[in-house]
Amino acid sequence: MEDTRYFHNIIIMPPRDLIYARLGYRRGKTKVDDRQKEEIERAIEQAQSFMELKGAAKRIRIEKITSSEVVLAQGITFDSRQLSSMLKDSNEALLMAATAGNRIMQAIKVESDSGNLTRAVILDAVASETTDKVLDWISSFYKQELVRQGLNLTSRRYSAGYGDLDLKHQKTIYDTLGLNRLGVKITDSYILMPEKSVTAIAGIRQAA
Repeated sequence: MEDTRYFHNIIIMPPRDLIYARLGYRRGKTKVDDRQKEEIERAIEQAQSFMELKGAAKRIRIEKITSSEVVLAQGITFDSRQLSSMLKDSNEALLMAATAGNRIMQAIKVESDSGNLTRAVILDAVASETTDKVLDWISSFYKQELVRQGLNLTSRRYSAGYGDLDLKHQKTIYDTLGLNRLGVKITDSYILMPEKSVTAIAGIRQAA
């Protein structure tokens, strides 16, 4: 079983299509006038300057899978029928996490407190969508490694708090990955701080 890998200074272009969609704009259906587009693009550039994209990941052997439980090495257990179904053909699990850092959250708060709610909403959308893209970046990093081993990664990933995977499992992922090393904290109610921080689980299996 490998040690946790930490990734710093990740560079990702904000996914503009997803950001605009999150803001309610639909390609071919919603017209964005020049003033709106200029405001959004300025906010995207501002968000880029504040985000400090970091991530962590670890491959862990799957010891047992039942219809409702996944048991990993180190005694790590997840109770979830949906996760069990996703991992049923996997021999390992990939735990991963991403964060946009504190500075972007401070910038969102400053804009909100100043009454610049539109700017705050745009910054929030950029941070949310870009943080999710960090998980894609980590997945791509591992796919390049796995293909040389005759393995691949499940196309889907699963997060604590979604479906039937209780949010309490966020603490398990947090502790296993040592997310404190990325400056991420976790509350008593299993919420990650800074807010734009996410975790996920994917499966590693033999390539077809």
